[in-house]
Amino acid sequence: MESIASVSQAQLTTRRKQLRRERRIKSVQALWRSMLVGGMATGLVWAITLPDWVISTSEQIVVEGNHLLSAKSIRSLLPLSYPESILRVEPQAIAKSLESQAPIAEATVTRQLLPPGLTIKVKERKPVAIAQSAASSPAQTANSTVKSGFLDAQGVLMPENSYTRLAQKLELPSLKVIGSSDQYISHWSEVYQAVSHSPVKVFEIDWRNPTNLILKTELGNVHLGPYSSRLTEQLTVLDRMRELPSHIQAGNIAYINLQNPEFPAIQMEKGNDTVSPTTH
Repeated sequence: MESIASVSQAQLTTRRKQLRRERRIKSVQALWRSMLVGGMATGLVWAITLPDWVISTSEQIVVEGNHLLSAKSIRSLLPLSYPESILRVEPQAIAKSLESQAPIAEATVTRQLLPPGLTIKVKERKPVAIAQSAASSPAQTANSTVKSGFLDAQGVLMPENSYTRLAQKLELPSLKVIGSSDQYISHWSEVYQAVSHSPVKVFEIDWRNPTNLILKTELGNVHLGPYSSRLTEQLTVLDRMRELPSHIQAGNIAYINLQNPEFPAIQMEKGNDTVSPTTH
């Protein structure tokens, strides 16, 4: 019995020593893991603060796709404070900021680590018409309109200074639209497509009276009536009247009436005479 007891006691002693050794090994391993994680975190912080991981100046930002707006003006709108860690830059936030501040339809921002920098690709809103708000009726003087901005092909109205303060070169559109944007903005895309493809040059669209859309064209003023899906047809009929100046002096024509394109008419300046031209 004594031998069994002594053996059991020896085994217990050996077991306790083994357990203490395993605990020491685990403690050392945990210490090394903590030191490794801490070292990696410290190294990461050190790395991102290195000059090679920081945007120090706006010259490290490349702007692509811009034709109207200068790269310098686009860079000036970026919500960045130099020096800026490349890893702290939020591309989507920068893109949204540009789209809200400038006539930019779409912006895409990508980060580059080596060398550190940003690439910004923009799709500008090209102005296709000068928009003037209506301050009075068409019967009054032209001084009753005030310039309110520019329109792009999709009908987005942009303030004039959104271009003048940012554009490196801006050629003013030859087309002008007069009237409240509430009257025409929902139809603008279709109207602009029809007018821009018209063989007869259109200089002005007067929308102050929604019941009578008036075009100022190379053939004179044209009354179309309220806007309708027949606009393209009306412009086609107008194109057939190109020979009109050779038959009637332009100074004698008050306007061309195309409210019914199937029966075009010419309103003369003197009296109430109306002429029905041949368009075929």
